[in-house]
Order: sequence, then C-alpha cells, then structure tokens
Amino acid sequence: MAEPDPPATEPVGKGERTKQRIVAAALELFREHGYEATTMRMVAEAAGVSLGNAYYYFASKDLLLQAFYREVHEAHVAAARAPLAAAKTLHDRLLAVMQCKLAVIEPYHRFSALMFRSAADPASPLNPFHPDGADIAAEGAALFAEALAGSNTKVPKDLAAELPGLLWTYSLGIVLYWIHDRTPQRQGTAKLIERTVAMVTTAVKLASNPLLRPFRKQIVALMQELRPTPAARD
Repeated sequence: MAEPDPPATEPVGKGERTKQRIVAAALELFREHGYEATTMRMVAEAAGVSLGNAYYYFASKDLLLQAFYREVHEAHVAAARAPLAAAKTLHDRLLAVMQCKLAVIEPYHRFSALMFRSAADPASPLNPFHPDGADIAAEGAALFAEALAGSNTKVPKDLAAELPGLLWTYSLGIVLYWIHDRTPQRQGTAKLIERTVAMVTTAVKLASNPLLRPFRKQIVALMQELRPTPAARD
C-alpha cells in the first residue's frame, strides 16, 4: 500500500481531535466486534475520516491501542499529582501512586484483556519493553522516582538508582493481577496494593540499615542484571 498523503492543511489542534476521534471509534468497534474482526476501514468509517487519513495517523491497529495506552498513562500521572503533593511518608506516596493507577484504569477493566493479549507478544508495540513504549516506561519510572524523592524516608543512593524501574515493573504485575481480578469492585487488587506497598516500604527502610549493606549490594547487583532490556526493533 502506498503511503497515504497527509491530511489537507488543518488548523493547529484539529489533527489531535481527529486522532482522538479515530481512537474512540476504534475502541468502540473493538468492544463490539472484537479486535481481529475490526478493520482499519471500519475504524475510518466510524470516525468519519478517509481510510488514507486513518492510516496517516495510525499505521496499524496496534498503534491505536498504543495511543489509548498513552492516554491512560498520562491520566495516571496527572491524577497522582495532588495526592503526591499532600503525602509525605514513603508509604503514603507509593500508595497514592498505585491507588491512582487503579482508579484510572478501572473503567477499562473489560477492555484490558484485549490489550494484554497484544502486550504479551514481544513484537507488539504494546509490550511494555518494546522500543515504541520506552518513553512511557521511562515516564512511569520517573513517577516512582518522584514518589521516592519527595518522601521523608532516605533511600540509599545505589538503591534509589534502581528502585524506580523496579517499582514500575511491580506496577505492571499489579495490573496483570487486576485484569484477572473478579472480586467486587476489584477489592482483591486494592488489598494487594495495600499489603505490597507496606512490604515495599518496610524493605526500603530496612535497606538503610548499615548491617544490611552487604545484602543490599547483592540485591542491587541482581536488579541490575535482571533489568528489562527493550526488545530490538525488527
């Protein structure tokens, strides 16, 4: 297929609204017909744009899901701002980040399994460790770094360098549990967050103990060895 021409000259902002309309139409079609049965032509017709314009903004259906993923991520970062400004302890700040995550994604619980099926494929742009998602991963780790840095708990420097990325990976595990959580209002996930955040907080505080420094160094070295490496582009 020849590369589509860009849309005709559009005022600033109209292109972004078009993209949002295409994403909204795609998500509705995915829910109604399923991901595999939905075509880009169907998306274009539902969004009221030409097929060429749809392909101009999104070269594939996976990129439509990726755009949705970014919107949810940005909503999470925005939602965490006020709670982080109010919380002082490490426990409360980490809990705020995770609870905001749960609140933001909850409306998309039914849809999330579809995203997970795509994200499980290492070659998919939705995979958390795919190069196309590196910016979101970095921003997610930065949010946890902010939570750590703004607390009244001193985190050892060597641990502070590795912990944000590990906490972001931990949040992915929580989301996976949430996808499969069938308890009312996802109470199971809420309880898991409360208990694991308490455990993380205790572990971080213990890591500052001079007697545990050799053990901490081993843990940090292991974290560095196991640090996820983004998949190479094909």
